[in-house]
Amino acid sequence: MFNTRLIVSIFEFLLAVVMSGLIISLTYRVFIKANPDFDMEAEIKKGNAAVGTLVAAILFAASMILQKGLGSVVSMFRMHVSAPGESTLGLGKLALLSAAHLGLSMLLAVITISVTLRLFGRLVRSLHAGQELEKGNMAVGIVLAGVVLVAALYVGEGVSAISKALVPQPSIGQIEIMR
Repeated sequence: MFNTRLIVSIFEFLLAVVMSGLIISLTYRVFIKANPDFDMEAEIKKGNAAVGTLVAAILFAASMILQKGLGSVVSMFRMHVSAPGESTLGLGKLALLSAAHLGLSMLLAVITISVTLRLFGRLVRSLHAGQELEKGNMAVGIVLAGVVLVAALYVGEGVSAISKALVPQPSIGQIEIMR
C-alpha cells in the first residue's frame, strides 16, 4: 500500500512539473498570438506593466483551471496502479485518455479566458480596454486581470466536474440480493 501511494505521489509531482512548463509556454503563445488589438509581446518588451499584469493573470487563471483537470488524471493513474486487475485500460490507453483530459482542460481554459475578456469588452465598450492597455493604463490591466481570475475561479469547478465524470470506473461486478 505504501509503495502504491509513493508511486502515485511521484507521478502526480512529475505530472505537475511537466504541466506547469507546458501550460506556461502554451498559454503564453496562444494568448499573445490571439490578441487582435495590438502586439502584446512587443508591449511587454517595452515595459508595459498593464499588459504584463493581464498576461500574468491569464497564465495564473489557465493554470488554476488546468489544475482542476489534473485531479482526474491522477485518479485514473491511482486506479490503474492500485487495482491493475480491475482496470480495463492498458498503459497506452491510460496515457491517451490522460492526454485527452488535459487537452480538454486546456481547451476549456482558453475558451473561458477568451470569451470572458471579449464579453467584458463588449459590456463596457466605452472603456476601450485594448487601446487603454496599449497606452499602459495600469488600472485597466488590473481590472481585466481581476475579470480573468474571477472567471477561472468559477469555471475551474466546472472543469473538475466534467473531468471527473469522464473518468472510466471499474466494474464492481454483480451483487445478488435476496431472492
